[in-house]
Amino acid sequence: MDRYTNDPNRQSPYQDQQYSQESSGQPQYGQRVGSGTNSTYGPSSAPQYTVPPQSGYSSATQTVMDASTAYSRESAMKVSVTRAYAEMTAGLVVTAIVAVLTQMTGALEAFLTATGGLGWLGLAIVQVVVAIALGARAMSMRPGTARAVFYLYAALMGFTLSSIFLVYDLSSIGMALGLSIGFFFALTMLALTTKRDMLKAGPILFTALLVLIIGQVVLMFVAPSDTTVMVVSTIGLLIFAGLTAYDAQKTRALFASYGNDTVAIERLSIVCALNLYLDFVNMFLYLLRLFGGRN
Repeated sequence: MDRYTNDPNRQSPYQDQQYSQESSGQPQYGQRVGSGTNSTYGPSSAPQYTVPPQSGYSSATQTVMDASTAYSRESAMKVSVTRAYAEMTAGLVVTAIVAVLTQMTGALEAFLTATGGLGWLGLAIVQVVVAIALGARAMSMRPGTARAVFYLYAALMGFTLSSIFLVYDLSSIGMALGLSIGFFFALTMLALTTKRDMLKAGPILFTALLVLIIGQVVLMFVAPSDTTVMVVSTIGLLIFAGLTAYDAQKTRALFASYGNDTVAIERLSIVCALNLYLDFVNMFLYLLRLFGGRN
């Protein structure tokens, strides 16, 4: 038996360990680490955890407000894009009505009989001038004025396009129109739903369009073969298919940049409608040249 067992002055091993811990400066059980004191935790010294008042409520409210704002902008953008396509559709309806009425009354034939080739050239120049002026000045016009000029341009286009009834049979015109509607719708949906940025292709498409226009002007002074016409029409169809997708994404991007400026959005809808209108009409004409049966 240990001789220190009954010694009242002997410290227990536990006390020796506690003393060594105190001497070495190591934290003890019940001692606050880094508190600078040796007080132990108790009911009066327990740490109090407080939450800033309404901090969670403010954060949640801000999140909801941001989401609501983003949703409102997205909704406004979709409404604006829909308006642009509605304006384009209205312009196409005006063109179709004027073309049919011109054919039924023989107005184009009478006009060409009276004016000859100069009258046809004059119509082309007027249409180009109106389209360029509308595209350049629409954002500074009153929305009603811009819309009236757009419908005037659509009517002039219908007067000129009535000539297709003299060249192609009705079944070919109907088939080309149906194909144009299908292609235009598919390309628009692809552009508005894909994550691929088609705006980067804009410079390439406009360069190709310029080359196409120059090539067609040159072909006016020569006698192109049927093969040449088919090749040019195929290239033109591909270019305007790309421009249709490009203008669809451009329309969405432009409306997103103008936010909630209702007047600017109304003006912009006319500009975008003009671009989409030209894409559709040119696609229709190239399809008619490729698949149309001549009278």
